[in-house]
This record gives sequence, structure tokens and C-alpha cells, in this order.
Amino acid sequence: MSGHSKWSTIKRKKEKTDNARAKVFTKIGREIAVIVREGGPNPAENSKLKDVIAKAKANNVPNENIERIIKKAAGEQGGASYETIVYEGYGPKGIAVIVEALTDNRNRTAGDVRHYFDKFGGNMGQSGSVSFLFDKQGQIILESEDVDEEKLMEDALEAGATDFLSDEGIFEVRTDPYDCGAVSEALSAKGYKFLSAEVAYIPSTMVALTEQEDMQNMTKMLEMFEDNDDIQGVWHNWENADDAE
Repeated sequence: MSGHSKWSTIKRKKEKTDNARAKVFTKIGREIAVIVREGGPNPAENSKLKDVIAKAKANNVPNENIERIIKKAAGEQGGASYETIVYEGYGPKGIAVIVEALTDNRNRTAGDVRHYFDKFGGNMGQSGSVSFLFDKQGQIILESEDVDEEKLMEDALEAGATDFLSDEGIFEVRTDPYDCGAVSEALSAKGYKFLSAEVAYIPSTMVALTEQEDMQNMTKMLEMFEDNDDIQGVWHNWENADDAE
């Protein structure tokens, strides 16, 4: 559930352990429940739900799990009150970082986020401090194996995609942030399988790290964010993340 840098975070997702996958399922389940309570259980009428269902399927959450979460959330009137909060800050050497959280305790989550930034040589900034370096878009990632590039590009654009990119054996379909669910649904109906499908913050410029210590600190910072149950997504503009793998 982390963002774009030479596909490294996408690759890391594929290697998740069972425990890490269970944590991803829990985070997505919480997100589905909150969105259902806010906008209803019908994805045809709730575009945010359609988007998060696409993300859930890309993360291999079983359909029966998705349906059970939606049904349960639709019948719940009370429960914890969650809010989405976006934090911005800098990692080592000015790497821009955006953290999206879904929390029932903003003081706890803000304290955790600030601690992770400080612990690994970064600092949390104010709202707007780095978001201007990112463009919010739908992002669908597919492996190129057994996929016809021209056919995929044609199908994606026909489904409403705004852009199509390929690099290092990976295809990336970009969409308007409100169209991610509809485009991924259309491509899924044609048999395409996704590594990732979500609304993401795409960096407009990238920054490389040259010192091994900085790379290690940035990697540890991202891992701490991803391990926190309140944090739904992390995006950054670290260019050479693969070098720290």
C-alpha cells in the first residue's frame, strides 16, 4: 500500500509474509467499512467503495471477505468513528513523503507519524508542505508477462484511462482519481490481473539518495509506516529505492 518509485514498493508487496498480508487485509477491511457507513453499500452509487473494492481485489482479498465486510458495515449504526487524515513531511535528505491514515484517535496517530519521521532523520511538515510535488491519480499496476502491451493500452484507454506507461516488465495505467474503480473493473472483466489498483499520490519529480545510511533510514521509516494499523498508504519521491533492496 505504498507508492511509486521504480516499482520497488510494488515488488515489495509481492513478497509480503502471511502476517503482513493479514495486516493489509485488516487495513482494507477498515477502509471498506468506513466508506460503506459514509456512502452506502452499493458500489454503483458509491464511487469510493468501487475504488476500495478494486484495491482489495488487487491485494487478493477474497470476494467473500469483501462481501461480508460490506454487509456487516451496512448493518452497523454505531461503532468507532474514523476519520481520514493526510500527513506530509520529509525523509532523509529532503525525500518528500505523504502518509494517509484512517484513525479513531488523531492524537495517537499524529504522535506515531511524527515519531517515525524524527526517528529516521526526517521531519513532519505542515499541510501543503510537500503535496504540491504530487499529483493524485488512479494507478493500476500489472505485470507484463502474458500481456499484449498494445491490446492492454487499447483496452485501458477505451475504459477511460488517461495515460499508459511501461517500464522494467511492469505496465502502469493512470486514471482520473474518481475513475480508478471503474477502469480497474472494466479491465478485470477482460481478464487482466493487477499487482495494485488504488488512488495514489504520483510524484512529479524524484530525488535520489547517495548515502547508504540515508537509504537504510528511509527504508526503515517506510516499514514503520506500513506496520502501523492506522496508516492506509504511504507515497514518496525516492528515486533509487531499488538500491536499498
